[in-house]
Amino acid sequence: MATASSLLSEERFLCSICLDVFTQPVSTPCGHNFCTDCIHTYWDSNAICQCPFCKTTFSSRPKLRVNIVMSELAAEFAKMVQVKSSASKPQLPQFHDVPCDICSDVKEKAVKSCLMCLTSFCQVHLEPHHRVPGLKSHKLIDPVGDLDDRMCKKHNKVTELYCRTDQACVCVSCFKTDHKSHDIVSLEEEYESAIVKKDAVKTNIQKILQSRSQKIDELEKSLDISQKEAEKEKEACVQVFSDLISSIQRSQAEIVEVIDERNRAMKQKAEGFLKELRMEVAELQRRSSQLEQLSQSEDHHSFLQNFPTLSSPVEKDWTNVSVQSSVSFKELRTAVDQIKCSVDSLMQNIKREIKMQRMTEHAVDLTLDPETAHCSLIIKQGGKWVATGDKQNLPNNPKRFEMYPEVLAKEGFTGGKFYFEVQVEKKTKWAVGVVRESVDRKGDTDLAVSDGYWTFGLDEGVYFAYENSQIAIKMKEKLRTVAIFVDYDKGLVSFYNVDSGLHIYSFKGQRFAEKLYPYFCPQDIHNGINSAPLIITPVPQTN
Repeated sequence: MATASSLLSEERFLCSICLDVFTQPVSTPCGHNFCTDCIHTYWDSNAICQCPFCKTTFSSRPKLRVNIVMSELAAEFAKMVQVKSSASKPQLPQFHDVPCDICSDVKEKAVKSCLMCLTSFCQVHLEPHHRVPGLKSHKLIDPVGDLDDRMCKKHNKVTELYCRTDQACVCVSCFKTDHKSHDIVSLEEEYESAIVKKDAVKTNIQKILQSRSQKIDELEKSLDISQKEAEKEKEACVQVFSDLISSIQRSQAEIVEVIDERNRAMKQKAEGFLKELRMEVAELQRRSSQLEQLSQSEDHHSFLQNFPTLSSPVEKDWTNVSVQSSVSFKELRTAVDQIKCSVDSLMQNIKREIKMQRMTEHAVDLTLDPETAHCSLIIKQGGKWVATGDKQNLPNNPKRFEMYPEVLAKEGFTGGKFYFEVQVEKKTKWAVGVVRESVDRKGDTDLAVSDGYWTFGLDEGVYFAYENSQIAIKMKEKLRTVAIFVDYDKGLVSFYNVDSGLHIYSFKGQRFAEKLYPYFCPQDIHNGINSAPLIITPVPQTN
């Protein structure tokens, strides 16, 4: 039958999203449990509604209810962890009244404790230690309640000596065995030495307290100032955009009015021309009709008398008469389009800058691990610099890469987010990214996701993301420094151009089941052309 401790094992009550004890746990249709806020936040930030653990996709967002049984078990587990945690914390000495160990009914306050008897005595029961010769030689100290802790657990003797080498209280037998060659002094001597240092320690503590208090005040003031500046900046930006919108709206209304006015004038002028032309057409039609009638008459006198009038031309010349369209505002439209493009570009830059700042909040300090480095790699500058050189005779190590010039960082990650930057300037071939801990370090493997690599690099002038096959990526400019951002819980590995803040490529929807290590491959030298190093660069921290 399972014990309570096995039923309350840690992994059963940790949300796989926040990696903390469940808060209002809910169950998905596929049977996995998550905190209510965690699963809703996860679904809100993803286009596809799926289980974060098993990746089961749901056609619509399921209606979730709190799992009461899991919620109660998680609460009990949280209490158990809290008790265990508090019990494991080192306790500072508590100064309070120590009861007499001899008093049977009402315990009187002890006035002394005997290191020989390992007993605390009140004034009455201490009297034999002042009177009996055999007891007078006992070592009496101010009353303490932890006399058992003053006994050596190994030799069951009083710890009356102090080992400065191990900084521990020891007994005489310890001095003769485990601590034989150590710097041993009496407790009294070490006490006197510590007392001399006490004032300096207290002064140092006060300085630290003062420094921390000042830092707290400084941060609180900075936070207050930052909040006020943010409010002012927000108001200023809103005002600027409001003024811009108002100005654009006024200009729009004015332009529309000018266009309408010019169109009305053009229309009025055109209507005058049309009226005059129609009158001329009517007159010409009348003359044509009269000519036809006169030509059919036998009254030669009337025909000759009217013919000159009917055949005389219309005097007005309409050849060059036209109505021009409204004046074009193409230049204005072009200028407005340019303003829009400039604003859009500026907003994109601001968004990229904010995104980069948020990612750099997760910056980690990495150091290259020599035990994983291929025998041709040279590591310098405190583990921040690596380049390919001549092969070295190195001890056999199961963690070492043997086929290609590869190396990992010492630091591995099993959750959360992390960010780092690598300088790749002047290199013609390289690869960086992250790999899983169990990646094959001895065989001839490709930089493939299926083999545990999530990498990006340069090869023969072309940038590649190494999925299960190489994916060529066009870059407008040559990379100098590449940033790598990993969100372990979301299965995301992204690469960015540090100089421009532009996104390069992302591996999305990955399922990480083991520790990830930052990966660096400076590649072969190629006759000295690719001799430049890969450098882990410090990430500037924004305030």
